[in-house]
Amino acid sequence: MHELHEPMDAATLRALQAPLKDLYKEEPDEAVVHLTARADWRDPGITTSVDVWSGRTRAGLHPATGGDGDDACSADMLLEAVLACTGVTMRAVATSMKIVVRGAHLRADGEFDARGTLGVDRDAVVGMTGMSITATLDTDADDAALARLATATERYCVVGQSLATPPTVRIRRAAR
Repeated sequence: MHELHEPMDAATLRALQAPLKDLYKEEPDEAVVHLTARADWRDPGITTSVDVWSGRTRAGLHPATGGDGDDACSADMLLEAVLACTGVTMRAVATSMKIVVRGAHLRADGEFDARGTLGVDRDAVVGMTGMSITATLDTDADDAALARLATATERYCVVGQSLATPPTVRIRRAAR
């Protein structure tokens, strides 16, 4: 069980990040973080078992594309990832901006056109469209501060910014 973290204020956050920022200014290569995710086809059906931070998630087809709803949809997982990154980024930015937030509820919404991914209509978009994050904050901050918070959160959210450049997919034959 993880211990509960004490609330963090702007000074503590700056002190925590200052040595990292100094290092990255002096040694830019140290700031490049290599991440890896792993998955396999250990389970039957049109599924992929993804090793996630908290264990394993089996992803499968969304019911709109032939799935039965028993597996996680990768589009839902994408929304979860962007929501997690947005939430952490927003909390860090709010802390840095000294915006007091007593509570937050975040929601991610998006949609996809199943015709695109099923190849029914070549003009139909393949992928999520209209993706948005709504954060309902219990705060006394004024509208201008909340607008700055939204702009900075969008700018610094790694997952959100990563969506602007699609990944490269490579397929290799396994060595026998």
